[in-house]
Amino acid sequence: MNVGYLLANSAAKFSQVEAVVSDQGRWTFSQFEDRAARLAGAGGMRPGLVLGIYYGGVGIGIVASAVIVPALAGAALPEATPGVAPPQWPRAWLALGAAALAATAFTAAFTRGLGVAPLAAAPRRPFAWRRFGPALAGYTMFGLGYIGYMTFIVTLLREQGLGSGVVSAFYALLGAGVMVSPWLWAGLLQRWHGGGPLALLNALLALATLLPVLSADTTVVFASGLLFGGVFLSLVASTTALVRHNCEPAAWPAGIAAFTVVFAAGQIVGPSVVGVIADGAGGLQRGFVLSAAALALGALLAAAQRPLSPAAARS
Repeated sequence: MNVGYLLANSAAKFSQVEAVVSDQGRWTFSQFEDRAARLAGAGGMRPGLVLGIYYGGVGIGIVASAVIVPALAGAALPEATPGVAPPQWPRAWLALGAAALAATAFTAAFTRGLGVAPLAAAPRRPFAWRRFGPALAGYTMFGLGYIGYMTFIVTLLREQGLGSGVVSAFYALLGAGVMVSPWLWAGLLQRWHGGGPLALLNALLALATLLPVLSADTTVVFASGLLFGGVFLSLVASTTALVRHNCEPAAWPAGIAAFTVVFAAGQIVGPSVVGVIADGAGGLQRGFVLSAAALALGALLAAAQRPLSPAAARS
């Protein structure tokens, strides 16, 4: 294991944590999304932008990991011995934990006054899974396809002969893409009430996943990371927006939980499938093609999702 691998692990860690939360305690992550959705509905706030900022904050952590890990674990980097961890990696890991703790304290301090009225007077409503079938299927394909990229992209870049500096820059660009994504897609998430945003963003992710397979040129690799970062968490936000647009507030928790469940299922299956394929003929490149195909299929499925009235969403 080297600095590139540590960067991959730290930058993708939120995805692994999210999968665990979704699978073993999915109500917790769903509550986070539900809270963001309700804050988005508060007076004077652009809902699409609020949801995007909620997810796009991950980009700050990705950029921080691209700076912290090489600085603390980059000395005496064992370039010639792949698979061997630099002895300094515990310092980098502890520094990432300290940064996460500081971010948590910062968030708690500056959001203490934010709040929304509870729905105590309104009973919780069930979620009509069948009515949202195309979007749920498209989101499952997203979970299956995107996690292969996040898990194996550093290994692919290493196989293509790119060094640690390029990998660090790649992750910094990916994080920068996440940070600007709320402003890129807020209007789309606010205007479109059907599966259009989910379809478009899945298609863009498919393109980003294919780019490093088509070329190992640094410019192409950087474009892949920037595009991927600018899209993948806004796609998560698009499902929350879809629920908010098409369901009554009393049904938001159940709707967000439903999307979280299928997303977790895709995340669990994706790395295993890509890993098995990568061990065969064609290696990781073939696995990335499969991930891109899953994302493209997700785009087609999501495109079939039509807007629903809250009354139709209950039936």
